[in-house]
Amino acid sequence: MTYPFTAVVGMDDLRLALLLNAVSPAVGGVLVRGEKGTAKSTSVRALAAVLPPVAVVAGCRFGCDPGAPDPACPDGPHEPGTAARTRPARLVELPVGASEDRLVGSLDLERALTEGVKAYEPGLLAAAHRGVLYVDEVNLLHDHLVDLLLDAAALGTAYVEREGISVRHAARFLLVGTMNPEEGELRPQLLDRFGLTVEVAAPRDPDVRAEVVRRRFASDADPAGFAAAWAAEETALAERIAAARARLPRVVLSDAALRQVTAVCAAFDVDGLRADLVTARAAIAHAAWCGRDEVTEDDVRVAARLALPHRRRRNPFDAPGLDDGTLEQALADSRPEDAGGPDDEPTDPTDGPGDGGGPPRDGGGPDGPGIGSNAYGSDGESRAKPPMPGESAGDDGPTSAPRGEGGGRTDAAAAERPAVAPADPFRARRLEVPGLGAGAAGRRSRARSEHGRVVGATRPAGTVTRLHLPGTVLAAAPHQLARGRTGPGLTLAREDLRQATLEGREGNLVLFVVDASGSMGSRARMAAVKGAVLSLLLDAYQRRDKVGLVTFRGAGADLVLPPTWSVEAAAARLTELPTGGRTPLAAGLLRAHETLRVERVRDPRRRPLLVVVTDGRATGARGSDSLGDARRAAGLLAAAGAASVVVDCESGPVRLGLAASLGTALGARTMRLEELGAESLVRTVREAA
Repeated sequence: MTYPFTAVVGMDDLRLALLLNAVSPAVGGVLVRGEKGTAKSTSVRALAAVLPPVAVVAGCRFGCDPGAPDPACPDGPHEPGTAARTRPARLVELPVGASEDRLVGSLDLERALTEGVKAYEPGLLAAAHRGVLYVDEVNLLHDHLVDLLLDAAALGTAYVEREGISVRHAARFLLVGTMNPEEGELRPQLLDRFGLTVEVAAPRDPDVRAEVVRRRFASDADPAGFAAAWAAEETALAERIAAARARLPRVVLSDAALRQVTAVCAAFDVDGLRADLVTARAAIAHAAWCGRDEVTEDDVRVAARLALPHRRRRNPFDAPGLDDGTLEQALADSRPEDAGGPDDEPTDPTDGPGDGGGPPRDGGGPDGPGIGSNAYGSDGESRAKPPMPGESAGDDGPTSAPRGEGGGRTDAAAAERPAVAPADPFRARRLEVPGLGAGAAGRRSRARSEHGRVVGATRPAGTVTRLHLPGTVLAAAPHQLARGRTGPGLTLAREDLRQATLEGREGNLVLFVVDASGSMGSRARMAAVKGAVLSLLLDAYQRRDKVGLVTFRGAGADLVLPPTWSVEAAAARLTELPTGGRTPLAAGLLRAHETLRVERVRDPRRRPLLVVVTDGRATGARGSDSLGDARRAAGLLAAAGAASVVVDCESGPVRLGLAASLGTALGARTMRLEELGAESLVRTVREAA
């Protein structure tokens, strides 16, 4: 799809971010966040058509620059005056399900087996050198590929040490990723590697949406004609990018402008200095794009809005965004004393001198209505949660109600009280199912997988789908003389072939069993519990787990949320959770046992992880052995082989250790609530105690 198609989708920030990287690849790439169906991928793929062509050494598979070839190039060394050719800039796509050898390269199997020579076959990192590496759904990329991508992006060099090969080659590329935040967030290390970030959303104006549909129909009906209609505008845009690149070395970043850059980064309390570097580079690129030879305050403003949203988040689950008031105040405070206010007519962030950041308006192609979209929130902070029913008094522990009010503490008196707001969510520690599974791909527990690291080789039972070359060669080597080998090639038999064994991670069924009884104590303590469970729910969603929620209080236990993929539904059930009453721990465990039994029939490959959040107390009807019943129920779960974790919520100077005893009966690991991984939670738990 051609570039002008995206001009009507409300993506001014996205268009500008891509253009700044086209002008100066040193900016560091773009992360595009947005809901599904907003043409994120279309916009990125359109970038290749307007990038200036690159000169490469003829015959070099690694795209070396004739003016400064890589001295360690595997196809080198390239002598001065080596023949060169010009080719279009490449946009190389990295599929989410790509293998490790496809990304970094591997042994050339054909030459190894037919000629008996050790040769290197380049991967996608080599193909993307001096071009664009595009990862669609980058937040779903497997962790082992993320690690390799981080190394190459940080060093500008790919190191390949595998299958007897030791190769180093240049890998400097423009990293562009798209993602839907509903499917989970990025690892912080990879998030920080993207120079700029933009948030896109579909337009809400019916006329704009109609124009998008109209253009899509036109493109489908006559792709060549649609592209030709916009060819002049694309050519003009490519020429403007080339002119901005030529102007870039002459752009001056004055001390005053640099001071504004660093003041803005300091005002938003970003980690490290990468934000300062990226913001400065983006400001220089914006000045060049707008035809200026010196960075202005407006350039700094535009650069900060693109470079800082994903770096200023203090909470891992906060949405990216900047507070415009803080930005303007930081710019004003760093303004030289003799300077006036901001420019009377600041440049539109998407505009250059006299025309827009998109196709020129005086061009000959069609021109639909564009919309100026500022996708950043006004404050960048997480929104307050709606009120929810509060906890109520129980008969076996303290409650939030003052002791002098409301008379006795019975289930009948468990009236709804003001909301118990969860503590702030945090990045929870990863809990795993022990052993090695074989479930659907995910990010939690170790598993045999179709995607992952090569950890060994086995003799295949059927057709070989992923050849393990070193294992195959080792199996065939002892038989070469007996098979009459005389040349350099390897003589193979069917029994020599070995299948590569891969190990990755799987998604699990995470079933939460939460104690909502009166024994959970004060409002602050219940808030800490809800905050911890909410954080674990978000963690489970990002690791592509199914989640379920069982609660127990009063007379029994309820499956509040059957196993589902919707973390939003689980979070809503949690925040609305009423509390108070007796503690039927045995009923909660038995309900979990039945839920896991049903799910085991539905999805036998998905291993469960049971997370029991309780202080270990158990109360029931008079004369019943509540603790004994709970231990027997725990024994049923242990016998069924359910992996479990007990989160001990007991607080106070005197602790009975009942949760640890429950963990022993379950064969589970017992953790204190504050061990899940956040200082804010530790403070909340201490306050509750």
